[in-house]
Amino acid sequence: MNRWQEPWPAPAKLNLFLHVTGRRADGYHSLQTAFRFIDLADTLHFEPRADGRVTLRRMLAGVPAERDLCLRAATLLRQATGHQGGVEIDLVKRIPMGGGLGGGSSDAATTLVALNHLWGLGLKRAQLQRLALKLGADVPVFVFGENAFAEGVGEELTPLALPPAWYLVLVPPVEVPTVAVFAAPELTRMTKTIKITAFFDGLKQRTLRNDLEPVVCKRYPEVARHLAWLKQHGEARMSGSGACVYAEFSTESAAYAAHAHLPPAMRGYVARGLELHPLYELTE
Repeated sequence: MNRWQEPWPAPAKLNLFLHVTGRRADGYHSLQTAFRFIDLADTLHFEPRADGRVTLRRMLAGVPAERDLCLRAATLLRQATGHQGGVEIDLVKRIPMGGGLGGGSSDAATTLVALNHLWGLGLKRAQLQRLALKLGADVPVFVFGENAFAEGVGEELTPLALPPAWYLVLVPPVEVPTVAVFAAPELTRMTKTIKITAFFDGLKQRTLRNDLEPVVCKRYPEVARHLAWLKQHGEARMSGSGACVYAEFSTESAAYAAHAHLPPAMRGYVARGLELHPLYELTE
């Protein structure tokens, strides 16, 4: 079968918690978080080009070519391997932009994994993860391919075995700039580090949090409003640096029951938690 003709999924992620544990000398923040993949996904298509160019079939609105993560990922992979092949990339977006669900990072990771396979480059998972970190702190986990407990800037990854779960994810009508949130003077930056065992205890005891959430809710009332509505239906939290918020449910029916009460002015998805990235088996 010609895999060039296949659609390649790029799933979203949720941060089950996010603690900012310090600020590093290089200006980045040290974090602890847990990544959970969900079945809300973008789709990419790749078509070989004979002229050796790396191009997009269509540009993302508001994203100049030099900042497009798919183009950057394909170009980085060629530079790292010396591969001369060209490719046209077509991205179908479903993951909200600026929502804290990792859509751009996931698109970049799928580009690395797919082209490593399609071009027959043979890079191992660890090699792809090192390349992924050059594209952004959230990109390596999508190459890693397992739900993960993350430390450092988010690149030190330990696999997590998470129970089945469904999520109601709400999409406030705002885009939250990550850099501005991390630069906020009121951000808590000295949360005490925890161990993985404490993460699972925290899940049970509902004591985990997202340190970025108070900053975003203060600056973006729509995020606070969506979060307040969601908290009527269970424990709710913001993902990443926002704007999306979510609540976890143990059954699909419970998630859809909450979704049925969603006010007309609010937009949301029911998504299933994944055990593995759908492209996990493609990389060693």
